[in-house]
Amino acid sequence: MQKSILITGASGNLGHAVLQKFVNEGFKVYGTDRSASPRTDAEIGAVDLTDEQATQAYIEDICTKSPNLNAAVLLVGGYAPGGLKAADGAALQQMYKLNFETAYFVVHALLPHFEANGGGHFVLIGSRAALDAQAALYNVAYGLSKSLLIALANIINAYGKDKGIRASVIVPSTIDTPPNREAMPDADFEKWTTPEAIADSIHYLFTESGQHLRETVLKIYNEA
Repeated sequence: MQKSILITGASGNLGHAVLQKFVNEGFKVYGTDRSASPRTDAEIGAVDLTDEQATQAYIEDICTKSPNLNAAVLLVGGYAPGGLKAADGAALQQMYKLNFETAYFVVHALLPHFEANGGGHFVLIGSRAALDAQAALYNVAYGLSKSLLIALANIINAYGKDKGIRASVIVPSTIDTPPNREAMPDADFEKWTTPEAIADSIHYLFTESGQHLRETVLKIYNEA
């Protein structure tokens, strides 16, 4: 039976690399993209994942189409700079909504399906700023919102321990993308990590060897 996976944020630089990796590995791929750019190798849905009801409806639809769906890579998110003095309530709400709620609403909707069908695996995207206070000094709202994803993964793992349900967290350093190169033109790009390297690491979690890992936090920093 063909494996099925959901990849949110499929149109981004990282999303494109992850989607292509799983397509190449023979998975049936469902992806979310607000513009729902058409593809012949994946089924892309235009979903606003900050809308809880729309997310619930979308998840119910793809679970009906693919009852064996047991994997979700949750990539939707965003970045905003700003230290303690700049991180006001609006900044906190923006990052919370974009980085945490978009993942939580998918987890909340998919969890009953995973539980009813013998288990499933969530992959969440953290940040160095969620683990290292020094790294969060200049992006406080972003770092705090990403720290909630690590907490969420821990809760999922505690809940799903005897249910075949688990969560892994990917923690990348600066990702080598055109926008990041434009924003930091003097940086040493060779020290950054690539979307393709992250995609390979995510895929490893779903291999026979990777399936043995639990409570996984993968720091994909390269030399950055």
